[in-house]
Amino acid sequence: MKLVLNLVAGILAGLLLGLYAPEWVARVLFTAKTVIGQLITFTIPLIILFFIMSGIASLPKNSGKLLGKTVALSYCSTILAGLFAFTVASQLIPQLTTAAEPTAQAATKLSSYISLEIPPLFGVMSALAAAFVFGIGISATQATDLRRVADQGRDIIDRLLARVIIPLLPFYIAGVFVEMTVEGTVFATLKTFGVVLVMAIVMHWIWLCVLFVGTGLAQGRSPVMLIKNMLPAYFTALGTMSSAATIPVALQASKRNGVSDGIANFTVPLCATIHLCGSTITLVTCATAVMFLSEHLAIPGYGTMVPFIMMLGVIMIAAPGAPGGGVMSALGLLTSMLGFGEASIALMIALYLAQDSFGTACNVTGDGVIALWADRFARGEPALSTEQDAA
Repeated sequence: MKLVLNLVAGILAGLLLGLYAPEWVARVLFTAKTVIGQLITFTIPLIILFFIMSGIASLPKNSGKLLGKTVALSYCSTILAGLFAFTVASQLIPQLTTAAEPTAQAATKLSSYISLEIPPLFGVMSALAAAFVFGIGISATQATDLRRVADQGRDIIDRLLARVIIPLLPFYIAGVFVEMTVEGTVFATLKTFGVVLVMAIVMHWIWLCVLFVGTGLAQGRSPVMLIKNMLPAYFTALGTMSSAATIPVALQASKRNGVSDGIANFTVPLCATIHLCGSTITLVTCATAVMFLSEHLAIPGYGTMVPFIMMLGVIMIAAPGAPGGGVMSALGLLTSMLGFGEASIALMIALYLAQDSFGTACNVTGDGVIALWADRFARGEPALSTEQDAA
């Protein structure tokens, strides 16, 4: 919550300084935005490399069918949530907000006091390919030294995010809003902010209703009772903004829904990492809004968005646990697959962080559905194995 308040303070500071402060003050904030933006760009491939490599390498070896079914179900839920979000957002955002209009050549442009470029060590796709190659290789060969390198690299990048980049984000956002205020595009952007935030939260609840109603009908359970039992986990996640911190409450809620202790203890911590339907809804909705707002981008078709959402489902598995970790992990895909520039990335970060707690709450509540199905799978496997033995 403190980060959200700092973010709001950054937006207000950028707006007021852009309207009333001397030009040199605006240029100082713009310079800070430029430097922080270069640091973020440098860090993106490292996030992808170390977090995904460490995540794949740590998967249990020979963990059986239940793990595969749970991962597949979580991935399908995440992908379908993303497609649902894009379908709704691409139709409603153009109707509820105003598209970006090309600015006149006379519009004021800020310039940075410092010309600094920090090129990444490698590209986003190179980082993704390397993460899969080494992650799968480490898991298959049990290369303990390389696993230690992957885990320690992940810890270093996690600390860089938590101690440096995320605390600097309010200054980064302030610089972005100073720039937009000087250029005269800030008020249209703020109007879209409100529309997108409400839309994302409503879609979270619609998706949760789809999951729980579908599961309740399929398993002969009351969807209302299933949702009611998961509400403590939802509201805990709203306050903590962390799936990991909500695991104890989510475990109790899943067990109240009839999930056996062993399955709940296995599924809920796993889904806190791999089932991110709420965060995906937020990211896709915000990305659609940013593309609509930008005069250099346009809302693409399903041919572009389906591969993006499928890759997003993989990338989000390795998202850092810190608030804002989801959007930081997705920045590489936003730049490489959707063509986001520095200004679009800043808007994306601001939009995502403004409702990160609601996305996390949707993730955690949806984990209860995955746990119910994992319990059903676990109860069915002995019967299946008996039939196979008899055959």
